[in-house]
Amino acid sequence: MAMLKISRCFRSISMTTHAMRAMSTGQFGSGEGKGGGGGGSIRKAGGAFGELEAAREEEYFRKLQAQQLKALHNHVEDAVHHQQAEISRLTEELKRQQTKLDRLKKDMEETKDI
Repeated sequence: MAMLKISRCFRSISMTTHAMRAMSTGQFGSGEGKGGGGGGSIRKAGGAFGELEAAREEEYFRKLQAQQLKALHNHVEDAVHHQQAEISRLTEELKRQQTKLDRLKKDMEETKDI
């Protein structure tokens, strides 16, 4: 279950990265058809406003990717902590079972002697 969530997160991040690469074919904000299509009247016109809008769009995607990476990091960190706790619990259970087994072996040896 945890791997499924991690893979979904990673897929989302890589799709965002891919979209950003696809948009970087031309000079952002320099007019229609460059940097990922028309993008509205400001970007169609080009010039300083188009470049500013393209810069804002790039900043948005960088922040989105950073948020997704942080979420993925936190998720993996939580999974690691959970697995470590599970290992500790199972180690203690193994010790208890081993103690039981040792006692049973001792009891069997004592009953053989009788």
